[in-house]
Amino acid sequence: MGRWERALDAAGVHDTGLRADYGRQRQQVAEYKREVALAVGLLLPDSMLPHVIAAAAFMHRTDSLLDSGPSADRRRASSDWEREVSEGLATGRSDHPEIRPLLNSTEAHPVLRDRVRDYLAAAATDLDFAGFATEDDYQRYVDDYSLPAFMVVATLLGPDGDQTEYRAACRTFIEASQRLDFVNDLAEDLADGRLTIPVQTLAAYGVTRTHLEQARSVPAVLALLTDQLDRVDRALTAGRAVVGLVPARHRPMVRCIVGVDELTSAAARSAGGTLLRRPASPAKLAALRLLGREYLQAWRHRG
Repeated sequence: MGRWERALDAAGVHDTGLRADYGRQRQQVAEYKREVALAVGLLLPDSMLPHVIAAAAFMHRTDSLLDSGPSADRRRASSDWEREVSEGLATGRSDHPEIRPLLNSTEAHPVLRDRVRDYLAAAATDLDFAGFATEDDYQRYVDDYSLPAFMVVATLLGPDGDQTEYRAACRTFIEASQRLDFVNDLAEDLADGRLTIPVQTLAAYGVTRTHLEQARSVPAVLALLTDQLDRVDRALTAGRAVVGLVPARHRPMVRCIVGVDELTSAAARSAGGTLLRRPASPAKLAALRLLGREYLQAWRHRG
């Protein structure tokens, strides 16, 4: 019996059709985030693995509907999806193969139910998003969208019972992670018509949108990028508090999540003005070392 089959058994997923649904979602996660699927498969306890896959697949499906196609189509598809998921949560049943695993996982982990509802309620924030005027606008986006999205998976990794302190630490971490995504994906976002660094911040450095769109690596632009990555690193350092707030069996996974962002930030800093043309990625050897180190910790815990 393979690891995935053992994980389904450990998670209490015995129905043949439901096992197939979870299996398809595992494949979907592997297709859009191969490194995430690999880390989840190596670092999480068997009993948690299928539920995290279901939560991650739901997040991806929701996010894809918000980002794909013309505005009217996105709004319609997102509304239909929200209705289907909400009906499933209310009745406990669904004929949709992408919703059935989510419903089963909310039964196994009731805390997930409210986090799914929070994210569905927050999804409209991202439908017409085009950028920020001020840093305060960015902070509101983190509260209104990034944090609810992150908590769909993070709540499964968090402590039993009251998660107030844990959620606050997650907020600190996701502020850093979201800013890192925006800086690292700057070229792609600009190509899609979104300016994700606040206009207020650009003005403080004497940088215009044209500077960024034309990939001008002038000193003011490089100073702006450095400022954003400095903010990322400060928040990542503070956000490491999440590791101490999760059960020991989940710490390898959480350390890996934080560690990948730290490696990505370092790669982005080294890339300098190249970020204006393409995103940076962590060095493969460093990423493998991180994964190997945390796998050893997970294996020792399971042993």
